[in-house]
Amino acid sequence: MKTNDYVKYVTQQLVTYMDQPKEVKREQRQQRKQERSPIAYQLFGVIPFAIMMIFKKNKN
Repeated sequence: MKTNDYVKYVTQQLVTYMDQPKEVKREQRQQRKQERSPIAYQLFGVIPFAIMMIFKKNKN
């Protein structure tokens, strides 16, 4: 991808974002936050999930 194409793409994305109303931007931000995985999984991967599963298995 040439530099000119990249600048054109970024400009188009910026303009479409700026044209959206505030409510739409706010809804998109909230949706992204809800879809994000918990911080422990982001930092340590699957290890916290595995430990949680072991403790749940031992409780039953």
